[in-house]
Amino acid sequence: MQNRCERCGKTLWGEVCPSCGYDRSTDYTRWPTAQPVPPGLLKRTGQPDIARLVAGLTDQGRAEVFFLLGCCCGDSRAVQPDEGRASECFRVAAELGHAEAQRDLADQYFMGEGVPQDYAEAVRWYRKAAEQGHAEAQCKLGDCYHYGFGMTQDYQEAMKWYRASAEQDCAEALYQLGDCFYFGDGVPKDDVEAKKWYRRAAELGHDGAQDSLRGLFDEEPSTPETAETAEEWYRRGEDYYEGRGVPQDYAEAARCYRKAAEQGHARAQSDLGFCYEKGQGVPKDSAEAAKWYRKAAEQGNATAQNNLGMRYYSGRGVSKNEAEAVKWFRKAAEQGHAKAQNDLGFCYEKGLGVAQDYAEAVRWYRKSAEQGYAEAQNNLGVCYKNGLGVPQSYTEAVKWFRKAAEQGKAEAQNALGVCYYYGNGVPKNYAEAVKWYRAAAEQGNRDAMKHLSNCYRWGRGVPRDPAQARAWENRAKQAGK
Repeated sequence: MQNRCERCGKTLWGEVCPSCGYDRSTDYTRWPTAQPVPPGLLKRTGQPDIARLVAGLTDQGRAEVFFLLGCCCGDSRAVQPDEGRASECFRVAAELGHAEAQRDLADQYFMGEGVPQDYAEAVRWYRKAAEQGHAEAQCKLGDCYHYGFGMTQDYQEAMKWYRASAEQDCAEALYQLGDCFYFGDGVPKDDVEAKKWYRRAAELGHDGAQDSLRGLFDEEPSTPETAETAEEWYRRGEDYYEGRGVPQDYAEAARCYRKAAEQGHARAQSDLGFCYEKGQGVPKDSAEAAKWYRKAAEQGNATAQNNLGMRYYSGRGVSKNEAEAVKWFRKAAEQGHAKAQNDLGFCYEKGLGVAQDYAEAVRWYRKSAEQGYAEAQNNLGVCYKNGLGVPQSYTEAVKWFRKAAEQGKAEAQNALGVCYYYGNGVPKNYAEAVKWYRAAAEQGNRDAMKHLSNCYRWGRGVPRDPAQARAWENRAKQAGK
């Protein structure tokens, strides 16, 4: 059973509907009664004539009267608020089966307001309301099971009641489900499920869920105005693209991205552009990719800005224009996009679309490298090795080559091998050189294959083996074709 506004039908948790402003506490015509109740009776000063008020009412009507009296007595805006009297009224209504009164009486026992604090008694009344389908009571009963208030802690029972409440779109229950999946309380830890429930709670305006999305997943929550339109289509597209909870289906992902993109959703526009770039779920089309990247880029999406820059750099889908590429790389780089920072650094190093400036190249490579972007780490290592924009330093070069090499960057692995082979920035160590040459060679790096061939030919870092030397030499020739 879900409480809904009698006028507009929207979910109603209190007495005043937040959607249409209807105040159910002053609408006495809704009470089932054998005789009319004088309008405004509860609003009069002094003690209302309760006997007269409830005369001729059914049990449901009497329950509503006592529930409203409890609300009036406990209202902090009343002339003389009286929590004790409020609890007495709530109890009468609760015992007549009024779900909201049962919830409010449970709250009083839980907080010790108007009655002695008693978690077990709170649980009893939460359960009565929850079994009638009261969403907030279901959520609070879930809390009691979750944290062991008034009963033995039981995560499974907590999940049961949270789910029942969540089915009625109770934001707090949705949030608690997110926590359960994030921390693994009663269910296997599952960040994907956690994010799903946090999103639903965030869309209903739950501050904690919005903070969780930002803090745990670095995701900006959607707003209630867009959640059921563009954002929902975008998330559905993500699920199909990644195969999360549904079979992976690029065509369906592209369809969902398009639905969101046509409503102006920037990430969907960017991802649809990527689908066209790679031919995933749609025919490969560089011009269409550039079109969608531009729409997202003009909204400030950094990934799309960088991808649009690459379109201009390569001339795919647009006329080649290095200055325009630099413009878009810069927009993304200034937002902290690591790949764009590296790409902008490369343009400064080579003088593409801007005047050649090694110092500026190093500045952007460093920004990207410090974010862990392997290609920028390798490029920064090259600048230190060759003294481009910085004083030459093999020690610094080795530091950055190593960072990139440990992330699997083949060029950096080969460069680090060279440093060990010749003792540049590190003590000479042929065995260590061979280790890094091999790592790069096995990824197809031609220079590393030739270096490894020489190590086998001369027996440096490995036993001399002419057959292995010839094999790596042949592989290098094949890689050069």
